[in-house]
Amino acid sequence: MNSETVSNLVTTGVGSEAAPIEVDESSLKRLKLATSNHEDISQTIAELQLKMGSFKIDSGVTRDIFAGYVVAGDKPFNMVDDRRFRNWVKYISPTLKVPSRNMVKADIVKVHKREAAKLKKILVSIPNRICLPSDLWTSSTNEGFFSITLDNASSNDTCVEHLKSTLDVHGSLLCGGEFFHVRCSAHILNLIVQDGMKICGDAVYKIRESIKFMRKSESRMVKFKECFEDIEGLEYTTALCLDVPTRWNSLYAMLASAIPYKKAFEMYKVKEAGFREYCPSSDEWRRTEKICDFLLLFYETTKLMSGTSYPTSNLYFLQVWQIQLILMNSLKNDEVLISNMGEKMMIKFKKYWKEYSVVLAFRVVLDPRFKLNTLVHCYNEIDPISAKDKVEHVKSKLYKLFEVYDQNSSTTVESSSQLSRFDVP
Repeated sequence: MNSETVSNLVTTGVGSEAAPIEVDESSLKRLKLATSNHEDISQTIAELQLKMGSFKIDSGVTRDIFAGYVVAGDKPFNMVDDRRFRNWVKYISPTLKVPSRNMVKADIVKVHKREAAKLKKILVSIPNRICLPSDLWTSSTNEGFFSITLDNASSNDTCVEHLKSTLDVHGSLLCGGEFFHVRCSAHILNLIVQDGMKICGDAVYKIRESIKFMRKSESRMVKFKECFEDIEGLEYTTALCLDVPTRWNSLYAMLASAIPYKKAFEMYKVKEAGFREYCPSSDEWRRTEKICDFLLLFYETTKLMSGTSYPTSNLYFLQVWQIQLILMNSLKNDEVLISNMGEKMMIKFKKYWKEYSVVLAFRVVLDPRFKLNTLVHCYNEIDPISAKDKVEHVKSKLYKLFEVYDQNSSTTVESSSQLSRFDVP
């Protein structure tokens, strides 16, 4: 960097929105002298910065930007107490005051309130109704936290009743709140399958322990992969994975990752004596394959219902219908384990889905690909005796909701017409 470049930087304010800064001639001469003699110019620049008052920075804007950085990066408030961080800020701008952790917290609260107010204005301006998922969670210290997807906990039911009574006072509920609370389908499905997995027996346990044993050290995995060299047509293409207790679909993924490698498991048992107690027997492998086939639809349905980049409410009715058919068939399965799983899962299914969610069934009727005939077909497959009554029930609720919207629409049009007549001179 030559003296002319440095001179331009300090006089034009490059890198800042500040106006050009005037520097006296004597300071520039000293700067040119230092650079021409290849001396250290940091001290000279520091003196110039002090004279210039550094760049003109809006402290309010700076703190807002920093608050956004802390939130977006999930940074701790005490990062501002770190000596190295403060030294870095001081080096960048000696006059910039680093906020305390309490100031950062206050700034974040201020930004949150400001952005929340903006969001409220946007929501008020929307002529349609909106749906919000929400979640209520209580920590181990019994502190309650509220963000916005209701699962099936009793505390959520209490919250819904409170919201319904509050909204009803303001006349904001349709049909008296009959369609206000829709339960989380993905969460219910998780509960149903979790009940069935409780009786899977030793087969699943042994596969889990087998994978744990091999993944415990790199040398064991290397020896396991060597088994594939002696098995024609078998390659290690997908890694073995372990399940997560709170996510049943991860258990399915674990079984699906292990089943293709059962021959390698058998060969590894011969090479590694300590593995013999974990390796599943032939009968246990057979039962695991049946469990995996049984759970495939539940796995695919969970993925569909948990999607975030596409609508999911239109998938609800047909997916739940398929699940009910599978559970009904599982009760007649020759494999005792599968029939027992199906029986446990059917109990949970009836608890939450004995009557399909009516408001989500509307999506099938309104979908031009399916319409009302699809409901007739699906209900007949489940129970021909009660099918007609169920279809009529959905129709009556749909007409009821339509009439409310039609009435509101007519009122809005009439009000608009009256306003238009007043506007005419």
